[in-house]
Amino acid sequence: MKLERHPSLSTRPRPPPAFIANHHRLPMSVVEILGFVTGAVCVWLTVKQNIWTWPIGIANNVFYIVVFFRAALYADMALQVVYIVVSAFGWYWWLHGGARHTRLTVGRVSLRDAAILAILGAAATYGMMRYLESVGGSAPFLDALTTALSLIAQYLLSRKFLENWYVWIVADIIYVGLYVSKDLHLTAVLYAIFLAMCFRGLVEWRRSMAADRAVAVA
Repeated sequence: MKLERHPSLSTRPRPPPAFIANHHRLPMSVVEILGFVTGAVCVWLTVKQNIWTWPIGIANNVFYIVVFFRAALYADMALQVVYIVVSAFGWYWWLHGGARHTRLTVGRVSLRDAAILAILGAAATYGMMRYLESVGGSAPFLDALTTALSLIAQYLLSRKFLENWYVWIVADIIYVGLYVSKDLHLTAVLYAIFLAMCFRGLVEWRRSMAADRAVAVA
């Protein structure tokens, strides 16, 4: 999938310029397109359980740090930094997190861990919402909620738990509306594509989990 001051709810941020005069900075359109492409590729590789999802995902996070900073979506910007850290662990866990340090297979999160994550998510949402309200956040509740959901989903993904797809589906539905309201239309389209891929990922990971269990039984 990270805080500074948000604009007020009644003030929409100015659309990013189509061209940045400073030649050391990429135009917003180029940065957002690069984020679009790397994001779509990253999610598709995740659906396929391809290890390259992690380095490409890290590149996507870097592009979106820039996009969200310029759009004043500071919680989402900071979330990308956390994604980079979690992605490094996910990269390792997918390669060596299985039995005897072998590749990690698709599994299910335990009820205990799910309850802990739900409590932590609720607490994080409330805490971030209050903070964003105090600094004049443009969408404090939705920004806090999607941040908490994304962190939970990213952790579940890094551990290759099937339930990550359910959390991503909820988060992506909210993200699409949020980014449309911020005039990040290309990003909103990307998250709509993410949403469709989440359903595909859920189906494919279920099949993979069933196949792995069949092999283990045999």
